[in-house]
Amino acid sequence: MSAATSKLPKRRAADVAYDAIESLISTMRIEPGSPVVEGELVELTGLGRTPVREALLRMTAIGLITQQPRRGLLVSNIDLADHLDVIQTRRVLEDVIARCSARRASAAQRKEIVRCAERMVKAAERGNLTEYMRADHELDLINHLACQNKSAVNAVVPLIVQCRRFWYAYQHQGDIVAAANAHLQLAEGIATGDEDDAVTGANKLLDYLEAFARRIIDR
Repeated sequence: MSAATSKLPKRRAADVAYDAIESLISTMRIEPGSPVVEGELVELTGLGRTPVREALLRMTAIGLITQQPRRGLLVSNIDLADHLDVIQTRRVLEDVIARCSARRASAAQRKEIVRCAERMVKAAERGNLTEYMRADHELDLINHLACQNKSAVNAVVPLIVQCRRFWYAYQHQGDIVAAANAHLQLAEGIATGDEDDAVTGANKLLDYLEAFARRIIDR
């Protein structure tokens, strides 16, 4: 772990639980339509019932989990029709975050963002999906901290989760090298303080996600 990563704020147990459960859902280990059993999640995550319960409430609020009469909590289905709207909305927010990070990031954060993006490129070239997604998540965490825009971050995180889940569901259709290179352009724009270049990188990433989604929807 680098110095910049180690300086991230200490995270609440509920946030750790949220990330752990979100990873299980996003990576399709818990598939769409599956029942959500609190006790099983406590076992899988190794965390207590209170943080797990709080994480599930947050996921219900953003639509990742749904409450069904007489059926309890279920993982929501992936809605192809709505996914392009998710991407369109995320594009606007990512542009704001890219500009803010290019303007506000510290020197250490700029270096770490580039380091994460370079790890993504290397992992993509090797076809190492696990390392690619780990570096992607770290980049998001530091970028969101660097931008100092909590409103944009709070709005974009649920959309990132939806995009990640969609990508995992149909990953055999994707080209992670193209996505990694878009992240690198975004990172380099932030590192140099070039807001327009950072936004260009963010838009290239969303162009990739949109083209990917359209291929799935139109097939």
